[in-house]
Amino acid sequence: MSGYPVAARDLTVRFGATTALDGATFDLPAGGLHGLLGRNGSGKTTLLSTLAGLRTPSSGSVLVDGVDPFENARVMGGTGLVRESGDLLSDASVRSNLRLLGDIRSTWHADRADELVDLFRLDRRKAVSALSRGQRSALGAVVGLASRAPLTILDEVYLGMDAPTRQLFYDLLLADVIEHPRTVILSSHLIGEIEHLLERVVILHAGRVLLSDEVDALRAKGVTLTGAASAVAAAVDGLTVVATRDLGATRQVTVFDDLDDARLARARSAGVDLGAVPLQDLFIHLTGEESR
Repeated sequence: MSGYPVAARDLTVRFGATTALDGATFDLPAGGLHGLLGRNGSGKTTLLSTLAGLRTPSSGSVLVDGVDPFENARVMGGTGLVRESGDLLSDASVRSNLRLLGDIRSTWHADRADELVDLFRLDRRKAVSALSRGQRSALGAVVGLASRAPLTILDEVYLGMDAPTRQLFYDLLLADVIEHPRTVILSSHLIGEIEHLLERVVILHAGRVLLSDEVDALRAKGVTLTGAASAVAAAVDGLTVVATRDLGATRQVTVFDDLDDARLARARSAGVDLGAVPLQDLFIHLTGEESR
C-alpha cells in the first residue's frame, strides 16, 4: 500500500510559556484513513503543522516516511496540508489557483480537479474571496482530493459545508483513497459522521496523546452496562469506568477496558444489559473533566 508512514516520539512543541504538544508519541502506518480527534485547543493544528514540516519540535521527534520532514524537499513535496479553504490565493480565480497547483504539485491530477469542481458546483471564474464559506470549504476539499499526495492532511476541511456537501465529500474521499491508496489524516470534530471512514485514530487531550489505536479495538473496549445498581456495580468491579448515570434504582455505566467473555456472560446472567458505545460517545467520556 502506498503512502507515507508517520511516527512521533515524545514530541513537544512550545510557544513561549505555552506547551501546545506535550510528549506526544504515536504511529500511523502507511496507507488508509486515520483520524486525529481532540477538543478545541488540544493541539491538533500544531501537530498537523509539525507533520507537514511547517514547524520544528521543541523536543522529541517526528518522522514522515522515515525521515524528519522539516526542510526535506522530497517529503514536503509529497505532503499536502489542506485547511478549511485550501490556503489559496484569495484574489485569484478558482481556475487560476487550480492551474498554479498543477504547476507546483507533481502529484496533481488536473482532470480529477475539474470533475470535483463540477461535482461541488463551483464557479471557476470567481475569485476565491468571492466564494461563500461553504464554497471555499468545498474548494479546499477539491485541493485535498486532487493533489493525491502520499501524505494528505485534511485539517477540518469540512467546516463550512452543509450536511449534504459533507456527505458528498466523505463519499468522494473514501472512493478516492480506495482507488488511489495513500495516507490520509483527517482532523474533525464531527466524529459521528466520520468514524465509519477511519481505520485508526489518535486522540489528543490538552496536548497529550490520550489514545492511539485501531478504531475496531477502541470500540471493543467501550461497553455500556445497564441494570440494577448492585448488579452493575458488581459487573464493573475493577474496570475503568468513564461515565455513570443513575435513574432511580437503575444504573448505566460506561467502561473502557478489556472485557473477557466470562465477565460479560456473568453480567448478562445477573440481568445486566450490554450495549456498544459509539466512538463519539467514547471520545466525549474520555476527554471529559470528570473522566480525567
